[in-house]
This record gives sequence, C-alpha cells and structure tokens, in this order.
Amino acid sequence: MAAESVHQTVLLNEAVSALLKADKPCRESCVYVDATFGRGGHSRAILNELDASSRLIAFDRDPEAIEVARQMQQRDGRLQPQHSAFGELERVLGGLGLVGKVDGILLDLGVSSPQLDDAERGFSFLRDGPLDMRMDTTTGISAEEWINSASESDIADVLYQYGEERHSRRMARRIVAERAEKRITRTGELAEMIKEANPSWERDKHPATRAFQGIRLFINRELEQLELALDQALEVLKPGGRLVIISFHSLEDRIAKRFIAKHAKGDDFPRGLPVAQSQLNPKLRALGKAMKPSKAEIDANPRARSAVMRIAVKL
Repeated sequence: MAAESVHQTVLLNEAVSALLKADKPCRESCVYVDATFGRGGHSRAILNELDASSRLIAFDRDPEAIEVARQMQQRDGRLQPQHSAFGELERVLGGLGLVGKVDGILLDLGVSSPQLDDAERGFSFLRDGPLDMRMDTTTGISAEEWINSASESDIADVLYQYGEERHSRRMARRIVAERAEKRITRTGELAEMIKEANPSWERDKHPATRAFQGIRLFINRELEQLELALDQALEVLKPGGRLVIISFHSLEDRIAKRFIAKHAKGDDFPRGLPVAQSQLNPKLRALGKAMKPSKAEIDANPRARSAVMRIAVKL
C-alpha cells in the first residue's frame, strides 16, 4: 500500500452543523450515522459534539477505511464501525434495533483522497497501478475483469450513462481493439488509450476523466447504492431527524435533489384532483438551498470544487 495521503474533509463544519443543529437538538443518548466514514474527518467532528451516552454508527465499504474506524473505536467506544455499503442502512440498523430512532444521517459521496492517491487501488488515471477501482476489494468484479470481458456496446453505454462521455463509442471501440492484442491490466494503459481516442480535450481536465468516473460509478454501483440509501433513510430516521448529502457528481446531485423534492411534495395524486396541502402527506422538508464550498476552501483543496450539499429534515 502507498503511503497514507492526507484527506481534506469537504464542507466539514457546514455538514456537521447541518446534521446536529436540528430544530430540537438531541442532547443525550443521540444516534447519528456517518454513512461514508472514509478517514473519519466528519466522524471526529461529530463525536466532538456528542455526549457520553450518544453513539455514532460509521459505515464504509472500504476495508482500509474500516480499519481506521476500528482503531478510532479503541479510543472512543461511542463509535460503532460497520463494514457495509450504505445501501444496507436499514438492514444493518435494523439489526441494532435503530430503525426509526436515528437523529441524523450524513452521506459524503465520491472517492476519498487515500483511495485516489494510492495507485494500487486503481482509481486514478494519473497514477499507474492495477486496474481495480473497487471500493470494497473483498467482493465484486474489478474494472480489469469488466473492461476485458464486456461487449463494446456495454462499455460505450457505461461511459456515456455514468461518465456522461460524448465520445464513448470511439473510446469503447479503441478499448476492444487494444484488448484483442493484449489484456488491459493497468490504469496507465487504459488512460492512454482513452486519451488517444478522445478527439476534443476539455480545458483543465484530463481526457480520461469522464471515462474513469463512469467506470468507477458502474463497478461500485454507486448511483444504485445512493437510491437505496435515500429510500431507507426515510425509514431509519426519527421525525425531526436530518439527512445531509454531499455529492461531487451531477448524476449524484440530481438523484439527491429529486429525492428531496419528491418527498417534500408528498403523495402524487392525479392532476386536477381537489386535494388540500395537508392531505399530501409530505415526508421531508428541504432546509435552505444547495450549499457549495467557499472560494477559500476550494483554493485550499481543489477537490472540493464540485461539491454540493443538500439538507432535509424528516417530518
């Protein structure tokens, strides 16, 4: 494993404040969920605000992240690590008897700096390493397995749908032609062939950015996991509990935005039916507008530039 990189938690103070400063703040025996522990930036800040009787359930798919969480747990028993995808929220919290009892859930989506900066994880197109890209290296198929076995049309569809890459078909065609000569096993080789197949480079963006992003989202089923987690959050939160979502990709933010809007509106009655607002049964209330990092934070941490945070409260 490469030397541990320092992860700069995005929107740290803003997210923790949004999560904990409810209309009626929980004072003792609170239960919060950090659904994406990463390297524990948000978790440490949350624990600093909780009393001795409260607890924080920390989810992560990454075995390395969970190892960090377990080390933290040895110093602070209020932290309870769970090696699980956040799409398993209801199952895991149900096993702990916490469905309908959670005061707040934080979802900080995307990839952490240690994952990006460790070439052995295979996420980066800038650092050559094994073509893996799995957040949980103990399960599922790697990017190498998929890229060397998927059909040309499937590869093109993934690059287009998940990476929003308009040159997806050219790239897929190049990948299939290259793998016919030699198995693709390294991030460096894949990045180079995608770069050469991209006829229009974007300013200040590597030509393989969208393609790698699309493959990663697909391999880890990240959008599907997000949809599962949001639906389950409605069940595990208590009334007044808060949901805080930080996304780094337009597809993720679109899912979060539509989810909050849908459940803030309430039941979908046929158009024209005379129904009072009180009968719509809304389940969420959006709190404020989407928040983005300050210029100072982006200057200090360029990876924060695409972050968007949305907040909602369960009614």
